Amino acid sequence: MKIWFNKVDESRRQSVDFTAGEIRIGRDPSNDVVLRSPLVSRRHAVVRRVNGQLELENVGVNSCLVGDRELLGGESVSFPPTVKVRIWPFTLSFESDATTAFTRAELEAHIRGLVADLELRMHKKLLERLDLYEMEATRGARQESILLLENNIEDISRELNLFGKPNEQLLEEIAGLALRDHAINQLIMETNDDQVFDLASLTSNEFDVPATLVPERETELHALMAMIRQKLQLDPLPDISSKIHCIEERFNELFHLVRPHLHFELRKYIVLRMLKKDLKDIVFGHGPLQDLLRAPTISEIMVVKSDQIFVERDGILEKSGRRFISDKVTESIVERIVAQVGRRIDKSQPLVDARLPDGSRVNAIIPPLAVFGPCLTIRKFPIHRLTMDDLIDYGTITRAAATFLRAAVVDRRSILVSGGTGSGKTTMLNVLSSFIPYKERIITIEDTSELRLHQDHVVSLEAKPANVEGTGQYTIRDLVRNALRMRPDRIVVGECRGGEALDMIQAMNTGHDGSMTTVHANSSLEVIQRLELLMLMGAELPMASIHRQIASAIHLIVHIDRLPSGKRVVGQISEIVGLHPESTEVLVSDIFNRRNGESLEPTGYLPTFVDSLVGKRLLDVEFLYGRWQNPDKTL
Repeated sequence: MKIWFNKVDESRRQSVDFTAGEIRIGRDPSNDVVLRSPLVSRRHAVVRRVNGQLELENVGVNSCLVGDRELLGGESVSFPPTVKVRIWPFTLSFESDATTAFTRAELEAHIRGLVADLELRMHKKLLERLDLYEMEATRGARQESILLLENNIEDISRELNLFGKPNEQLLEEIAGLALRDHAINQLIMETNDDQVFDLASLTSNEFDVPATLVPERETELHALMAMIRQKLQLDPLPDISSKIHCIEERFNELFHLVRPHLHFELRKYIVLRMLKKDLKDIVFGHGPLQDLLRAPTISEIMVVKSDQIFVERDGILEKSGRRFISDKVTESIVERIVAQVGRRIDKSQPLVDARLPDGSRVNAIIPPLAVFGPCLTIRKFPIHRLTMDDLIDYGTITRAAATFLRAAVVDRRSILVSGGTGSGKTTMLNVLSSFIPYKERIITIEDTSELRLHQDHVVSLEAKPANVEGTGQYTIRDLVRNALRMRPDRIVVGECRGGEALDMIQAMNTGHDGSMTTVHANSSLEVIQRLELLMLMGAELPMASIHRQIASAIHLIVHIDRLPSGKRVVGQISEIVGLHPESTEVLVSDIFNRRNGESLEPTGYLPTFVDSLVGKRLLDVEFLYGRWQNPDKTL
């Protein structure tokens, strides 16, 4: 039996053979398994074999976790070898003849870690042979530099004896991973969706050089791709996202059918193809972020450290399994991404907030502000603009609530969308804005441009940070004030997070009904408290005056919750009714809420402006009696 262990944030693992009756685990070098961390006791635990099971005794001061059970000092527990043990910050897995140390995701992360180590060695040798910085600067003008790079990669592979007999089994696993990645990339590059293709082109640097392609191997690779698609039955699937999900989830199930076709020459060709692509991504592109940036199933990318890249899929955060080959490469690629949008990042300006040409929002922060190395957060711009019908299909909102919101937007009711970070406020704002009549003039104001309105008469303004000299800054507040001079019918502010809230409220109170914005808050009631604070940042005003302005400016609050499963749902739709006659507090009444914890339901309260909606035939009278739902009607 073997014990595999690694720090929870590292993909590289170590192993120790478990041959004796018991094995000692702790920080002291005299232990059989040495976990080097001050959080681990000198002698932390002892693991013994007992009747085919394992028994762990906690002999340290700190606790440890065996499966889901926390074990305090002096306690013991028996468990099967398939259960993992966590001694913070390490995870331990036990491998016997009947068990494996890795899950599918862990195996992928482990293989990618080994590939990254190999690519680091190759990258160092390439730096000794070639001027990679010159290559990067001239990549568009000289294809021969890419050919030179690929030829050197092949030479280095031979020097390292990469394809020697000892590596055969590992290379087969790497080839399988490369095939899966290639299948996904091929889908993206072949799609007819213009926006997907634009993003693919933006991040595509792995242009194949004809001189390095082997026709015979390419034919075999094409046949393998066709077989994989046929076995996975990708063609009947409705869109590219579902096809990618299918490959990610089911590729390992059919890899046993692919293995017999991976003869030595094809395996060597596929692995070399992967290494060339990855190293070209490092030299010319975005390194391990390359494929993540263009994958439509990923909505956010978060680089915590060089060997920790997290992604958000379907609202769930998970490790990507990918990693940068070194901190220097991480810094270089962060600088490259920032430079693409005309900005710079260095020790004198270690924080940058910008957006990519496709609209994705980028935040980069490097030392000395980031303690453990460069951090990068990319919130990808959604490829498809969601409609209200999409949100209804996803279960984000009910048709009844959607029908009401549509009527309120057309009737020029000012709406504020609230929620936490990543809850979908901007998406909801975009959807609500789509209901604004086409004849109206709309001005959008954002820190980084994310809104994409369907109307033609839209003026989009974007805030500008200060330059290196500390001048030239234009804030959201500056733009809101300027928008009032641009004859807007409606103003849509991406997010109020400062003194611009005061200007926005004043704009709503001076003939710009139907304007919209978003704020961070945990509920409809907390929106009022948040607005109080933001407006005080704009000017010192009496609280009673602030309350009067809020009550007269905003009609509706749409609050979005993010559930533990990652799903976003509208939790409340509330009306700001007015002021309490004695306390002058702002009164808020829910029109819809999720009081049953399951779905958005009407509370029975009718908004004060419902007569206007019915009178203008924006809402059927049946709405008042709860018979408004029509599953066949689209918005």
